[in-house]
Amino acid sequence: MKTIIIFESLHGSTEKCAHKLKELINGEIAIARLQENENVSIDDYDRVVIGGSIHMGVIQTRIEDFIKNNHSQLAEKKLGLYLCCMENGDTAQLQFNKAYPEELRKNALAIGLFGGEFNLGKMSLFEKKFTRKATGIKNSVSRINEEEIRKFALRMSEGIS
Repeated sequence: MKTIIIFESLHGSTEKCAHKLKELINGEIAIARLQENENVSIDDYDRVVIGGSIHMGVIQTRIEDFIKNNHSQLAEKKLGLYLCCMENGDTAQLQFNKAYPEELRKNALAIGLFGGEFNLGKMSLFEKKFTRKATGIKNSVSRINEEEIRKFALRMSEGIS
């Protein structure tokens, strides 16, 4: 079974998760970052995984545009949707629901909230100041949830909801 993992990543967290999924999902796996290939085709793939991250409350525009432009095709694929964000619980779920259309969420084989990172070394000066002020963190922090990534990969590999 052929799978493509399509993602966008600002500071690298979503990309890390995409590569981890590539290791864990069975079958032939391709990865496409939208910044490098905005016209990626999903025609030749049985399964499609889409991953994005939340910055200042919204998912990347490239992810939104890709979903809008491919919505009908995505509805017909075995689909996985994941999100990297630093929020937990209900707030993270609300961000996920805002990021991905309801029809796709309901039909997805796997959905995942993988946690996130504040990688200060990859942030602009403005982003660092904003993040430090908003969160109180002074150093980079990672809250990537490896177990959630494994569960997601298993659901995609086995085709179970």
